[in-house]
Amino acid sequence: MRPTRQQQIIDAAREEFVERGYAAVSIRDIAQRAGMSMSALYHYYPGKQDLLVAILDEGVAAYFATCEEALREVGGDPAERLEALVTATVRFRTEYPVKSSITLTEERSLDPDNLRAYRAGVARGTRQFQQAIQEGVDGGLFATPYPDDARRAVIAMCNAIAQWWRPEGELTQRDLVEHYVALAFALVEYRPRTTRRPVAAAPPLNGPRR
Repeated sequence: MRPTRQQQIIDAAREEFVERGYAAVSIRDIAQRAGMSMSALYHYYPGKQDLLVAILDEGVAAYFATCEEALREVGGDPAERLEALVTATVRFRTEYPVKSSITLTEERSLDPDNLRAYRAGVARGTRQFQQAIQEGVDGGLFATPYPDDARRAVIAMCNAIAQWWRPEGELTQRDLVEHYVALAFALVEYRPRTTRRPVAAAPPLNGPRR
């Protein structure tokens, strides 16, 4: 947990970047939104790039925590693991639309070294999906001849939720989980051998968070 003032800076910068874009935001804008002086902001973060790195790292860490929580509820069955990952991703994209939006749109604003480090961290999520799908193919559960394309399609469709879903719309979070798990299974051409134990239902959504 960060100190309160440091978290205020992060939250203010995230909101500014999402609303106006990284390039259009100045350090002064962030300081004003956080309700503090520029010298106080510089005490925690030397520049705007440092803030972006901290924001993206925080979003990735929160996403992986959601995935790990979901995976702890299932065993080694590839279909259950794929369902858990899809469920966790849908939940994260609906519950944390601001964190999701900036992680999906502002990696382009990272400096080359920071971009390489960020992508190395994000690759962990890709590997989780990749492993579940490949093990399903190897075990005869998934019949797709295109596991890599299926994995890319599953991740892309889940990530896109943050761009269009609204809690006041027709689809609830539970609807999205059901639909996207079904779509993921269709993409990998899931062929169940026995009745699966369903992944535990997500708790009720109280509205999107940061």
